[in-house]
Amino acid sequence: VLVLGAGFSGMTAAIELSRIGLHVDLVERDRQWSSYGAGISLHGATLRVLERLGVIGSFLERGAVAEGVDMRSGVDDSLIVSLPTPPAKGTQVPGGGAVMRPVLAEILAEAVRAAAVRVKLGHTFTALQPHDAFVRATFDDGEQADYDLVVGADGLHSSVRAQCFPDAPQPRYIGQAVWRAVLPRPPEIERPTMWIHGALKAGLNPVSKDRMYLFLCENRPDRVRLDPAALEPALKRLLGQFPSPVLTAACAQLSERSQIIYRPLDQFLLPLPWHRDRIVLIGDAVHATTPHLAAGACIGMEDAVVLAEEIAGRQALPAALAAFGQRRWQRCRMVVENSGRLGDIEVNGGDLAEHAAIMRASMKELAEAI
Repeated sequence: VLVLGAGFSGMTAAIELSRIGLHVDLVERDRQWSSYGAGISLHGATLRVLERLGVIGSFLERGAVAEGVDMRSGVDDSLIVSLPTPPAKGTQVPGGGAVMRPVLAEILAEAVRAAAVRVKLGHTFTALQPHDAFVRATFDDGEQADYDLVVGADGLHSSVRAQCFPDAPQPRYIGQAVWRAVLPRPPEIERPTMWIHGALKAGLNPVSKDRMYLFLCENRPDRVRLDPAALEPALKRLLGQFPSPVLTAACAQLSERSQIIYRPLDQFLLPLPWHRDRIVLIGDAVHATTPHLAAGACIGMEDAVVLAEEIAGRQALPAALAAFGQRRWQRCRMVVENSGRLGDIEVNGGDLAEHAAIMRASMKELAEAI
């Protein structure tokens, strides 16, 4: 098997496919195998995958777990509603957590290295030629190899998708952008907490014993790039619009050490099928979601688990790939569409009761078995 892309979905696929006895090559264009981003919030269903992979102990040592999500007033920090995060069925892990994105990437990379996986960094493919019994891959160093299966885990702007589904829809910018930063964690921030004030939504989430990450969603009608030098003052201006004492204190801690990141938010959902011949797509390559449900990494890593289960349980590869798509479609569509609806409510000043109801229903569904 060839897995193209060594992000969270690709690494999980490499581990799971090797565990069912397949020979796996994992190819990543980034020579440093680095991970972009600050903190990442994880649903309990993601922790269920980490437990399956055997890395939950490393996560608990280096990340943070919590139960529930609080929504507070952007004016005086009073509690508006506390939403439960049900523990994922079939597991003993908590209902949610968070970690620094590079830390999670390192945990998974360590598991890849411990598995029977060959890793090739700093390269990508230039051609994938399907044949009846194999796919011939040509790489940018001129090497060629034949594979029984190719897994495209190369993200939102997937090159594998462009080859297999040239008429696929384009990602949709939702009119919102997200800011992220890393800050010292005060004792009062025990679990994910969010504030909505006017057209802005901000949140704080512990990522370790002594650090938390800040996120802030703002409405931007146009997709723009910002000068890195302007990020800190711009984020401070946005946070300054919240009268909340907690967010005022967080704003005062922002500095050049805060690892501030700005990213426009895109949404994408590829209709079934997610495979063509012996090439299958997983993760953001088929269902890129906005972060409103903290489930993007979750559903991508789940894809890898389900793909390995279906291949292990069926003799014919075409049947396994079709069954994989059928098992994943409804759950992934729910995450993409519900996340998009939450963004629409925030952009258009919609009903906050509907916002809370969608979050509650989505978290309950994510806790179900996959």
